[in-house]
Amino acid sequence: MREIYCEQCWIDGKLQAATVAIEGGLITAILPYKTKDATAVSGVLMPGAIDAHVHVNEPGRTEWEGFYTATQAAAAGGITTIVDMPLNASPVTTTLAAFEEKLEAAEGKLTVNCGFYAGLVPGNSSELPALMEAGVLGVKCFLVHSGIDDFPNVEEKDLNEAMPLIAKHKIPLLAHCEISDGYVSEAFLKAPTSYQNYLASRPQEWEVEAVKLVIGLSKQHGCAVHIVHVTASDAIEDIAIARSEGLSVTAETCPHYIYFNAEAIPDGQTMFKCAPPIREKANNLMLQKALQLGILDFIASDHSPAPPSIKELESGNLLKAWGGIAGLQFLLPASWTSLKKVMKLEAFIPLITEHPAKFLQLNNRKGKIAVGYDADLIIWHPEESYEVKAEAILHRHKASPYTGNTLFGNVIETIVNGTTVFKDNKIAEGSASVGKKIFNV
Repeated sequence: MREIYCEQCWIDGKLQAATVAIEGGLITAILPYKTKDATAVSGVLMPGAIDAHVHVNEPGRTEWEGFYTATQAAAAGGITTIVDMPLNASPVTTTLAAFEEKLEAAEGKLTVNCGFYAGLVPGNSSELPALMEAGVLGVKCFLVHSGIDDFPNVEEKDLNEAMPLIAKHKIPLLAHCEISDGYVSEAFLKAPTSYQNYLASRPQEWEVEAVKLVIGLSKQHGCAVHIVHVTASDAIEDIAIARSEGLSVTAETCPHYIYFNAEAIPDGQTMFKCAPPIREKANNLMLQKALQLGILDFIASDHSPAPPSIKELESGNLLKAWGGIAGLQFLLPASWTSLKKVMKLEAFIPLITEHPAKFLQLNNRKGKIAVGYDADLIIWHPEESYEVKAEAILHRHKASPYTGNTLFGNVIETIVNGTTVFKDNKIAEGSASVGKKIFNV
């Protein structure tokens, strides 16, 4: 048994002094005083962060990331559970056989817990029941080209076929909401290093149109819909109206959409390329407001790493570069740094703990410090700042737009299933066997 005493323990929606007892991977007791065997820690003791949107890329593209490096980076960032997206593995996770191959690839490589999504592509609706019965936490689709030819985007007819099946299993459909008009401007073709040209190539209208479509189909089929990485402030009202009507519509945004702004991104800096794009400061302040109001439910990293060669770091060509932000390790500090001036810590913590746990239907065992819950905990100092240095990044590739930035929120210790996996800026030996695979049950 281990007992931890902290004067700022996140319990029952507030910071309070308590001793948390851990045994057998679970929280076994919470006492409002320091016990004689408790070790006192400074800072904040809270549930580990849950990142519901991560591209691990294994099997098949382990050179892009992989479970071993991804989960170590997660642990260093105070994340105790991630959920892996279906499209960047090879094979893509659109069949039961591919899912089983992914589970095997993850064996012995998980420093933190990991759940999985299935993929919806044209023609694979018949595969979904087996995938859902195997325990995936949701089904992901794209309404625009995903960047992976093996994972093509769906159209309305595909959604009409799949959504009743997904609704029957009571898990969410996660939608990348952009509908492309297929047009690439002459300006962007002539000046592909211009960030403003890239931004103009994926306008808010793409996102708004797609959001309207999936909300309408959610109402038609009674299927829970989750809109991933919302960037368009013009879509916020549609999401708010859907929720006010009682529809099962949830939404997330990402740290890079509230931390960075288009006006400050230099041309040729392909590390900032993602889809949808990072938009203007005025827009991104509205995303922050939507988080404050609860219209956007939580924050997820959308960690989408790639080898430097396909990020076009040397050429700066935003037309050719792989789109994706390497930011898994910075979900907690980048989000907190962005929001600390407009939101109290008590309002922030649920955005990366309780709210994603509820979305994933894991809120009976994760996302809170409560007796009987999994002992997934972190100790961190919210007001302590540090400069992001490449040598401290544990992603497989060090290139990240956060490098050189000063972030608030230093993680001191990460505990997964009762075991310390990260402490004093180091991954603990043997940690790759600590994390567990998570399934919908």
